[in-house]
Amino acid sequence: MIAIVTWNIQYGLGCDGRYDLARIVATAKAMGSMDVFCVQEVAVNMPEMDKGKGEDQSATLAGLLPDFAPVFRPALDFAGAEDGKRRQFGNMILSRLPVIQVIVHPLPEPAAEGVKHMRRQALEVIVEAPAGPLRIVTTHLEFHSEMQRQAQVDRLREMHVEASANQRHPPLKAGGTYVPLPRPSAGLICGDFNFPLEEDNYARMLAPFGDGTPDLVDAWVARHGRRPHDPTCGIHDAHQWPQGPHARDFIFISSELAPAVREVEVDTRTNASDHQPIRLVLNI
Repeated sequence: MIAIVTWNIQYGLGCDGRYDLARIVATAKAMGSMDVFCVQEVAVNMPEMDKGKGEDQSATLAGLLPDFAPVFRPALDFAGAEDGKRRQFGNMILSRLPVIQVIVHPLPEPAAEGVKHMRRQALEVIVEAPAGPLRIVTTHLEFHSEMQRQAQVDRLREMHVEASANQRHPPLKAGGTYVPLPRPSAGLICGDFNFPLEEDNYARMLAPFGDGTPDLVDAWVARHGRRPHDPTCGIHDAHQWPQGPHARDFIFISSELAPAVREVEVDTRTNASDHQPIRLVLNI
């Protein structure tokens, strides 16, 4: 069995106004065993986000989980801090399982005149699970532009197609930098997708491929069937989410993993972020 938790942690800022990364980690661990922690909205040297600390949150999270290999890759990386350090913001994966390789995927940012938007990316790791290599992707899609979300969903699906095709048609074995590294079709894409269930992009994510690529399946549906999704935001923060509680954070799994789903749960009680953590347990 392996357990994966995904959470948009809002750079450690809770709905109670308290900034506390230790609370984030303690809350995630309290959900049960955890082998991989996928985190969105990690800030480095951005004091406007963490009550003036300008903390390297990637280092703090790594220190709070010393038995986990930390992988932080910023979607935003720019100059501007008074101390000369670069300002960064993005996604992080911490894994207790061995990390075989890391791949960073910039996501599309098509022009959207008159709409504010920011650079987005997907962070992929291949971990050595008990049953073999497993591909894990975490991402955070654009909030303000549905058109950009659609382009980003299409890219996530292309990544899945690419991994599956390379598994079915492996490259020539070679040495050095050409040594083929595992990148299996079996995997999952998790994070804050910034689309509700009724938006077309949710159905778009699940659309059949029809080319031999295993379809993507919502892990919640694989486990709970027609039971409505537990909300993943809007529970404790009515200011940012006036529409009330709803789901916009998901774990999409490749269909070959669907029989392995044992648990999918959302911690709806914590107010340590404006989003709620999701925990997935796979029997692999």
